[in-house]
Amino acid sequence: MKKILLIGKLNNVMKEMNKFLAQFFHVQLCSENVSVLKGMLKIINPDLILISLIGAYDIDTSIFFMLSDQYTQIPVLTIGTKEESSTFFKYYEDGQFENLIRPVENTVIMDAVCRKLGLDKKEVEREAEEGRKENNDKKRILVVDDNGTTLRTMKVMLEEYYDVAVAISGAQAMTSIGKKRPDLILLDYEMPVCDGKMTLEMIRADDDMKSIPVIFLTAINDRANIEAVLKLKPAGYFLKPAVKDKLLAEIDRILNLNSN
Repeated sequence: MKKILLIGKLNNVMKEMNKFLAQFFHVQLCSENVSVLKGMLKIINPDLILISLIGAYDIDTSIFFMLSDQYTQIPVLTIGTKEESSTFFKYYEDGQFENLIRPVENTVIMDAVCRKLGLDKKEVEREAEEGRKENNDKKRILVVDDNGTTLRTMKVMLEEYYDVAVAISGAQAMTSIGKKRPDLILLDYEMPVCDGKMTLEMIRADDDMKSIPVIFLTAINDRANIEAVLKLKPAGYFLKPAVKDKLLAEIDRILNLNSN
Protein backbone atom coordinates (compact mmCIF):
# COMPACT_ATOMS: atom_id res chain seq x y z
CA MET A 1 0.00 0.00 0.00
CA LYS A 2 1.40 3.40 -1.03
CA LYS A 3 2.29 5.98 1.63
CA ILE A 4 0.96 9.54 1.63
CA LEU A 5 2.22 12.36 3.83
CA LEU A 6 -0.71 14.72 4.40
CA ILE A 7 0.45 18.22 5.35
CA GLY A 8 -1.70 21.04 6.67
CA LYS A 9 -3.67 22.45 9.57
CA LEU A 10 -5.86 19.97 11.41
CA ASN A 11 -9.31 21.24 10.47
CA ASN A 12 -12.49 19.57 9.25
CA VAL A 13 -11.30 19.57 5.63
CA MET A 14 -8.08 17.78 6.59
CA LYS A 15 -9.90 15.30 8.80
CA GLU A 16 -12.35 14.44 6.04
CA MET A 17 -9.59 14.11 3.44
CA ASN A 18 -7.56 11.90 5.75
CA LYS A 19 -10.55 9.70 6.57
CA PHE A 20 -11.27 9.17 2.88
CA LEU A 21 -7.70 8.53 1.70
CA ALA A 22 -6.88 6.25 4.64
CA GLN A 23 -9.26 3.71 3.12
CA PHE A 24 -6.82 3.20 0.23
CA PHE A 25 -3.37 4.36 1.38
CA HIS A 26 -1.14 4.57 4.44
CA VAL A 27 -1.72 8.22 5.42
CA GLN A 28 0.46 10.06 7.94
CA LEU A 29 -0.63 13.49 9.10
CA CYS A 30 2.05 16.19 9.42
CA SER A 31 2.03 19.87 10.37
CA GLU A 32 3.41 22.51 8.00
CA ASN A 33 6.40 23.10 10.30
CA VAL A 34 9.59 22.66 8.23
CA SER A 35 11.63 20.91 10.92
CA VAL A 36 8.79 18.48 11.69
CA LEU A 37 8.36 17.80 7.97
CA LYS A 38 12.08 17.03 7.55
CA GLY A 39 11.87 14.45 10.31
CA MET A 40 8.70 12.86 8.95
CA LEU A 41 10.14 12.60 5.43
CA LYS A 42 13.03 10.53 6.78
CA ILE A 43 10.77 8.32 8.87
CA ILE A 44 7.88 7.78 6.47
CA ASN A 45 9.65 7.94 3.08
CA PRO A 46 6.32 8.76 1.38
CA ASP A 47 5.34 7.91 -2.18
CA LEU A 48 3.34 11.14 -2.48
CA ILE A 49 2.96 14.39 -0.54
CA LEU A 50 -0.44 16.06 -0.30
CA ILE A 51 -0.57 19.64 0.99
CA SER A 52 -3.70 21.48 2.06
CA LEU A 53 -3.24 25.20 1.34
CA ILE A 54 -5.99 26.39 3.68
CA GLY A 55 -4.43 29.32 5.55
CA ALA A 56 -1.69 29.54 2.89
CA TYR A 57 -0.41 32.83 4.27
CA ASP A 58 0.93 30.86 7.26
CA ILE A 59 2.73 28.21 5.21
CA ASP A 60 6.49 28.57 5.08
CA THR A 61 7.49 28.73 1.39
CA SER A 62 10.77 27.01 2.29
CA ILE A 63 8.73 23.78 2.42
CA PHE A 64 8.16 24.06 -1.33
CA PHE A 65 11.78 24.96 -2.00
CA MET A 66 13.00 22.00 0.06
CA LEU A 67 10.70 19.56 -1.74
CA SER A 68 11.62 20.85 -5.21
CA ASP A 69 15.33 20.90 -4.35
CA GLN A 70 15.88 17.76 -2.25
CA TYR A 71 12.88 15.52 -2.95
CA THR A 72 12.29 15.84 -6.67
CA GLN A 73 11.44 12.11 -6.88
CA ILE A 74 8.33 12.55 -4.72
CA PRO A 75 5.22 13.87 -6.52
CA VAL A 76 3.42 16.68 -4.70
CA LEU A 77 -0.29 17.41 -4.90
CA THR A 78 -1.64 20.65 -3.42
CA ILE A 79 -5.26 21.60 -2.79
CA GLY A 80 -6.33 25.22 -2.50
CA THR A 81 -8.29 28.05 -4.03
CA LYS A 82 -6.72 30.03 -6.87
CA GLU A 83 -5.84 32.74 -4.38
CA GLU A 84 -4.28 30.30 -1.90
CA SER A 85 -2.32 28.56 -4.66
CA SER A 86 -1.01 31.73 -6.32
CA THR A 87 1.81 32.10 -3.79
CA PHE A 88 3.32 28.80 -4.92
CA PHE A 89 2.65 28.77 -8.69
CA LYS A 90 6.35 29.08 -9.54
CA TYR A 91 6.94 25.58 -8.15
CA TYR A 92 4.38 23.96 -10.48
CA GLU A 93 6.43 24.40 -13.66
CA ASP A 94 8.43 21.16 -13.76
CA GLY A 95 5.62 18.64 -13.19
CA GLN A 96 6.53 17.56 -9.64
CA PHE A 97 3.77 19.79 -8.26
CA GLU A 98 0.13 19.78 -9.26
CA ASN A 99 -2.70 21.85 -7.80
CA LEU A 100 -6.39 21.02 -7.42
CA ILE A 101 -8.76 23.98 -7.07
CA ARG A 102 -10.83 23.90 -3.91
CA PRO A 103 -13.64 23.04 -3.30
CA VAL A 104 -12.98 19.61 -4.73
CA GLU A 105 -14.70 16.22 -4.34
CA ASN A 106 -12.84 13.35 -2.69
CA THR A 107 -13.27 11.28 -5.84
CA VAL A 108 -11.38 13.94 -7.82
CA ILE A 109 -8.58 13.89 -5.23
CA MET A 110 -8.47 10.10 -5.52
CA ASP A 111 -8.21 10.33 -9.31
CA ALA A 112 -5.34 12.83 -9.05
CA VAL A 113 -3.46 10.78 -6.43
CA CYS A 114 -3.69 7.64 -8.55
CA ARG A 115 -2.57 9.56 -11.64
CA LYS A 116 0.46 11.08 -9.85
CA LEU A 117 1.43 7.64 -8.54
CA GLY A 118 0.81 5.89 -11.85
CA LEU A 119 -1.81 3.59 -10.33
CA ASP A 120 -5.03 2.10 -11.65
CA LYS A 121 -7.84 3.42 -9.45
CA LYS A 122 -9.96 0.26 -9.65
CA GLU A 123 -6.97 -1.89 -8.71
CA VAL A 124 -6.23 0.35 -5.71
CA GLU A 125 -9.84 0.08 -4.55
CA ARG A 126 -9.79 -3.71 -4.96
CA GLU A 127 -6.53 -4.09 -2.98
CA ALA A 128 -7.86 -1.77 -0.27
CA GLU A 129 -10.95 -3.93 0.14
CA GLU A 130 -8.80 -7.05 0.46
CA GLY A 131 -6.57 -5.24 2.95
CA ARG A 132 -9.52 -4.19 5.09
CA LYS A 133 -10.63 -7.80 5.35
CA GLU A 134 -7.11 -8.93 6.25
CA ASN A 135 -6.39 -6.17 8.81
CA ASN A 136 -9.83 -5.96 10.31
CA ASP A 137 -8.63 -7.43 13.62
CA LYS A 138 -5.31 -5.57 13.90
CA LYS A 139 -4.94 -3.32 16.94
CA ARG A 140 -3.52 0.18 16.43
CA ILE A 141 -0.29 1.17 18.18
CA LEU A 142 0.98 4.76 18.32
CA VAL A 143 4.74 5.11 18.84
CA VAL A 144 5.87 8.54 20.08
CA ASP A 145 9.59 9.38 20.06
CA ASP A 146 11.67 12.36 18.92
CA ASN A 147 14.35 10.04 17.54
CA GLY A 148 13.72 9.07 13.93
CA THR A 149 15.90 5.95 14.12
CA THR A 150 13.95 4.68 17.12
CA LEU A 151 10.64 5.29 15.33
CA ARG A 152 11.77 3.40 12.24
CA THR A 153 13.06 0.50 14.37
CA MET A 154 9.86 0.28 16.40
CA LYS A 155 7.67 0.46 13.29
CA VAL A 156 9.56 -2.41 11.64
CA MET A 157 9.40 -4.38 14.90
CA LEU A 158 5.64 -4.03 15.30
CA GLU A 159 4.02 -3.59 11.90
CA GLU A 160 3.74 -7.33 11.18
CA TYR A 161 1.39 -7.64 14.14
CA TYR A 162 -0.22 -4.21 14.54
CA ASP A 163 -1.41 -1.18 12.64
CA VAL A 164 1.43 1.21 13.56
CA ALA A 165 1.31 5.01 13.56
CA VAL A 166 4.21 7.26 14.58
CA ALA A 167 4.63 10.75 16.03
CA ILE A 168 7.84 12.68 16.69
CA SER A 169 6.54 14.91 19.48
CA GLY A 170 3.91 15.07 22.19
CA ALA A 171 1.97 17.67 20.22
CA GLN A 172 1.94 15.51 17.11
CA ALA A 173 0.88 12.54 19.23
CA MET A 174 -2.20 14.43 20.42
CA THR A 175 -3.05 15.29 16.82
CA SER A 176 -2.64 11.65 15.79
CA ILE A 177 -4.82 10.39 18.66
CA GLY A 178 -7.52 12.89 17.71
CA LYS A 179 -7.36 11.68 14.12
CA LYS A 180 -7.62 7.97 14.93
CA ARG A 181 -7.70 6.57 18.45
CA PRO A 182 -4.97 3.99 19.10
CA ASP A 183 -5.46 0.91 21.26
CA LEU A 184 -2.10 1.46 22.98
CA ILE A 185 0.64 4.12 23.05
CA LEU A 186 4.40 3.58 23.30
CA LEU A 187 5.68 6.89 24.67
CA ASP A 188 9.25 8.15 24.96
CA TYR A 189 9.78 9.54 28.47
CA GLU A 190 12.69 11.84 27.55
CA MET A 191 11.52 14.19 24.80
CA PRO A 192 12.35 17.89 24.41
CA VAL A 193 9.76 20.65 25.03
CA CYS A 194 6.75 18.37 25.66
CA ASP A 195 8.20 15.30 27.39
CA GLY A 196 6.53 11.99 28.14
CA LYS A 197 5.17 13.13 31.49
CA MET A 198 3.48 16.19 29.96
CA THR A 199 2.13 14.14 27.06
CA LEU A 200 0.66 11.55 29.42
CA GLU A 201 -0.96 14.33 31.47
CA MET A 202 -2.59 15.73 28.32
CA ILE A 203 -3.86 12.27 27.37
CA ARG A 204 -5.33 11.67 30.82
CA ALA A 205 -6.94 15.12 30.87
CA ASP A 206 -9.07 14.19 27.84
CA ASP A 207 -12.11 12.02 28.57
CA ASP A 208 -11.91 10.35 25.15
CA MET A 209 -8.22 9.46 25.55
CA LYS A 210 -7.61 8.81 29.23
CA SER A 211 -8.40 5.08 29.07
CA ILE A 212 -5.74 4.39 26.39
CA PRO A 213 -2.95 2.29 27.98
CA VAL A 214 0.49 3.92 27.79
CA ILE A 215 3.84 2.13 27.95
CA PHE A 216 6.81 4.39 28.65
CA LEU A 217 10.11 3.93 26.84
CA THR A 218 13.11 5.33 28.67
CA ALA A 219 16.83 5.34 27.93
CA ILE A 220 17.89 6.23 31.49
CA ASN A 221 18.42 3.23 33.74
CA ASP A 222 18.76 4.61 37.24
CA ARG A 223 16.59 4.24 40.32
CA ALA A 224 15.44 7.86 40.53
CA ASN A 225 14.32 7.93 36.89
CA ILE A 226 12.51 4.60 37.12
CA GLU A 227 10.74 5.70 40.30
CA ALA A 228 9.67 8.93 38.58
CA VAL A 229 8.27 6.91 35.68
CA LEU A 230 6.41 4.48 37.93
CA LYS A 231 4.85 7.31 39.96
CA LEU A 232 2.87 8.22 36.86
CA LYS A 233 1.33 4.73 36.91
CA PRO A 234 1.74 3.83 33.22
CA ALA A 235 0.50 0.51 31.91
CA GLY A 236 4.15 -0.48 31.67
CA TYR A 237 7.67 0.72 30.92
CA PHE A 238 10.65 -0.55 28.94
CA LEU A 239 14.30 0.42 28.84
CA LYS A 240 15.64 1.30 25.39
CA PRO A 241 16.40 -0.44 23.18
CA ALA A 242 13.37 -2.66 23.81
CA VAL A 243 13.77 -6.39 23.24
CA LYS A 244 11.25 -7.39 20.56
CA ASP A 245 9.88 -10.60 22.10
CA LYS A 246 9.48 -9.07 25.56
CA LEU A 247 7.86 -5.91 24.19
CA LEU A 248 5.41 -7.87 22.03
CA ALA A 249 4.49 -10.08 24.98
CA GLU A 250 3.86 -7.05 27.20
CA ILE A 251 1.78 -5.28 24.56
CA ASP A 252 -0.28 -8.42 24.08
CA ARG A 253 -0.78 -8.78 27.85
CA ILE A 254 -1.90 -5.17 28.28
CA LEU A 255 -4.23 -5.21 25.28
CA ASN A 256 -5.86 -8.44 26.48
CA LEU A 257 -6.19 -6.99 29.98
CA ASN A 258 -7.68 -3.79 28.60
CA SER A 259 -10.24 -5.64 26.49
CA ASN A 260 -11.61 -7.61 29.45
